[in-house]
Amino acid sequence: MLIIWKKEKKMTDWIIIVFSTIGALAILLAAIGIVRMPDIYLRISVTTKAATLGVGLLLICAAVFFNELGISSRVIAIIFFLLLTTPVAAHMIGRVSYFTGIKIWEKTVYDDLKGKYNSKTHQLSSKLKNKSEKK
Repeated sequence: MLIIWKKEKKMTDWIIIVFSTIGALAILLAAIGIVRMPDIYLRISVTTKAATLGVGLLLICAAVFFNELGISSRVIAIIFFLLLTTPVAAHMIGRVSYFTGIKIWEKTVYDDLKGKYNSKTHQLSSKLKNKSEKK
């Protein structure tokens, strides 16, 4: 897409410039996070947050640029779908990674699931008791 610089800038032009810059920087941070983070769990965390923010901001820029109801409604639907599915997918990838034995970074302070997963039955136990068990 070729952007022709006009002498006068409308407010929508400034919104597009600011949001696309922040969105591109967020995606860049997600890409750097994939390379720099030491284990899969931190990589998942960085990429899901930063990439979702970046893609969402770029989609908002598309809605503002085209300024049509059809495109704006599609953008809203796509952003809603991203916000709904990205955390679930990241959680499932992290859970499968943990249960298949991918090691946590050696400087991790606390492992919430340590000792709670039974590898024979593939069940995750909880230390919390039901209300009926407390009585």
